[in-house]
Amino acid sequence: MEKNPYDPQKTAAAPPGGTALLLVLALLIAGLAALAGITAWHRSRERAELDRATAENTVPTVAVTHPRRTPAQVELDLPGDITAFEEAPIYARVSGYLKEWYTDIGTPVTNGQKLAAIETPELDQELAQAAAALAQAKANLEIARISAERWQTLRKSDSVSQQDTDVRVATWQAQQANVQAAEANVQRLQEMENFKILTAPFPGIITVRTMDTGTLITAGSSREIFRLARTNPLRVYVNLPQAYSQMVQTNDMAVLTLTELPGQKFPGKVDRTAGAIDPVSRTLLTELQVDNHEGKLLPGAHAMVQLRLASGPEPVTVPVNTLLFRNDQGMQAGVVQADGTVRLANVIIGRDYGTTVEIVHGLSETDNVIVNPSDSLEPGTPVRIAGPAAKDAQTGHE
Repeated sequence: MEKNPYDPQKTAAAPPGGTALLLVLALLIAGLAALAGITAWHRSRERAELDRATAENTVPTVAVTHPRRTPAQVELDLPGDITAFEEAPIYARVSGYLKEWYTDIGTPVTNGQKLAAIETPELDQELAQAAAALAQAKANLEIARISAERWQTLRKSDSVSQQDTDVRVATWQAQQANVQAAEANVQRLQEMENFKILTAPFPGIITVRTMDTGTLITAGSSREIFRLARTNPLRVYVNLPQAYSQMVQTNDMAVLTLTELPGQKFPGKVDRTAGAIDPVSRTLLTELQVDNHEGKLLPGAHAMVQLRLASGPEPVTVPVNTLLFRNDQGMQAGVVQADGTVRLANVIIGRDYGTTVEIVHGLSETDNVIVNPSDSLEPGTPVRIAGPAAKDAQTGHE
């Protein structure tokens, strides 16, 4: 029996195009669901990135630097005043007239060398008078001696009284005293005669001569005749700032330079200090000695002195813009720790070099010190290190 292709039962069980429609609908629903999922994932990712960026923006970014070690020896350039090792004005001890002078300014002299001669007519007359008075006193002494001895002999035979004898003996003793006084006066005038010749009290150079031949000289006046300066060695005085006063030691080396002698250096050494700080300038007066056997250095000149001072352990220095000052804590510096948080280190400042300062205590050369810290910076604040410095901070190099 032949089958009917248009069986109504089969046609009712499978309507034409129904399966394809269901498949399209299913695919459409699945696509919409996938699209919704992708959109939600993108939104979630964007929200997470936004939250992370917001969190990062709330963490301040800072620049850091590392403290640097400075040499243990400090070199200072200070102005200095050159003075003679010894200097003395030469005055007259006797009155008279300048008879002759033997040295002029710039003349080197030795110890005891004659400088000038003074003519003293009045002193000469006083000495002659004193010598005559001494001779008279000696004659009176001899008369008194003879009289006293004679009266003592007569007293033994009771020819004279004891009182008269005692008077003669006392007169003899008085004449002895008169002779001693006359001798002392003659000796004084003879010593004054020695001052008629002016001599150099030490070797040096004549730097001043104020009188010419024939000038009237009055003993005890304030007018000097010569000025003598000893120019080898020389003394050099510098005012050392208080911050370096504990470093300077006797025999510390120094070098002098002068603008009028370019390229030339003159070595010296510290001889002594004043031992006290000047309350006005807050400096320590320091004396140096410099050899001047060539005579190139002149007393009274100005020089630049380079001092080499030992500072002990090598300190560290940081820029001045890394420091914070707070009334309750004093001087501080912000340090970024390994966990990215801030630590405020209390520091003690040593010498000030202008753009940098020396830190005596509180920092080490491995610390990440914040540059230009905010006044509101607090301990424990999280921060980020800016740019390449972040990698350097991890490796410990600037």
